[in-house]
Amino acid sequence: MRFQPALVAVRERIRQIEASNRIDHGILACGLDIVDARLPQGGLALGALHEVAGGGNGALDGAAAALFSAGIMARTKGQILWCVTSRDLFAPAIAQAGLHPDRVIYAELGDEKSVLACFEEGLRHGGLAGVIGEVAKLNMTCSRRLQLAAESSGTLAIAIRRWRRMTDASDFGQPTASVTRWRVSAVPSEALPVPGISRPRWLVELIRVRAGDCADFVLEACDDQGRLALPADMADGQIETGSSRLLAAG
Repeated sequence: MRFQPALVAVRERIRQIEASNRIDHGILACGLDIVDARLPQGGLALGALHEVAGGGNGALDGAAAALFSAGIMARTKGQILWCVTSRDLFAPAIAQAGLHPDRVIYAELGDEKSVLACFEEGLRHGGLAGVIGEVAKLNMTCSRRLQLAAESSGTLAIAIRRWRRMTDASDFGQPTASVTRWRVSAVPSEALPVPGISRPRWLVELIRVRAGDCADFVLEACDDQGRLALPADMADGQIETGSSRLLAAG
């Protein structure tokens, strides 16, 4: 631990160098101290590209990633452009995560190349609060174009990485220009003492953040205001899930 002050100083220097090369458009706080503390400046950078993926290729984790992204956009003000290739977005579920359908402009494109082109054009427009693009592949060149477009307008950008097969996810670990990279997986909810359905829970993994550390969080899913929550039974910061223990904050 004696090297930690030096490590903190190096990270701060890296953050300053990166910040000097782009316009600071502010941040969007997540509203949970354990999450915001892991993000530079205490929140998601606006005018920047962020990546979100499901923990697996199943519909459950894919839906969790979409709802996580919708919850983020719900806490912005203005219209959201959502670029897709498949007609499988369920507007009522998006609304339950706080993003009302009246705020969303859906663009259905024929292929991922068209999605990326529409994604970039939406970011450069300057009149949108945020743009979401659903893509399987995202290389450094494409992500850099998206990052520069987001910086130019101050628009929040989220690339949802979607795969039909896990083999399609082979490039997810490769470097991109995104500021943060998240992975969201559905985990068992709290058991209720009476019949009913409790609030969904997610394992939210921050697997990349510029000038910061990775972290894992077990959180309750977005409410109708787009807000995440720390489960009530995690007062000690941990929760039993299966045979392993997942940390509320890594």
